[in-house]
Amino acid sequence: MKKSWILSLIMSFALLGGVFLPAGSYAAAAEDTTSTYSEDSEYGYDTSQDEPLPTDEEIDFLDYIDKLTEAAVYEEKAFNAVSGGTIITSANRKSVFLKLTNTAIPNYTKYVSKLKLVKPQNAELQKIHAKLVKGSYTQLEAYQLFKKSVSKTKVNSTLLKQGNAKLAQGAKLIEQSNNELVKYAAKLGYDL
Repeated sequence: MKKSWILSLIMSFALLGGVFLPAGSYAAAAEDTTSTYSEDSEYGYDTSQDEPLPTDEEIDFLDYIDKLTEAAVYEEKAFNAVSGGTIITSANRKSVFLKLTNTAIPNYTKYVSKLKLVKPQNAELQKIHAKLVKGSYTQLEAYQLFKKSVSKTKVNSTLLKQGNAKLAQGAKLIEQSNNELVKYAAKLGYDL
């Protein structure tokens, strides 16, 4: 499973969050009501008015990225439990079942639940997010099929194939969502 790039993209959003919206600059500008001069300016020119305030669309986007970052914790735990592209055999069937049952499925379920709670205000961002939710839910269904395929003493190869197909379908939707999110960010002036 090549899901590490998705996690990397989401973590990139988290790490770049400070670049998008420096935490102190807007707060400091809002609190400074006594002086019209910036202490940073050599000539006493108020530079706080030169900084553009983020638009509602930008604020919604940044809030969306923050919420994705919060949800990504659960996604990472699920991926770490089943990482490595394990080939399921009768010999490792039980350990795969336990990883899916105890870690991967519960954490990925929390991830999908957190994603469903995210409600972007912007229509374009809503469409992107809907695709992400659908892809993630499809992958959750894949994990459940994997679990069912290894729940008996003999691996059910039919369920395993169905799970792989669902996993690929979900990955495709998530990739489309990520590509659209990068384009959306670029439209707002952010380089992801």
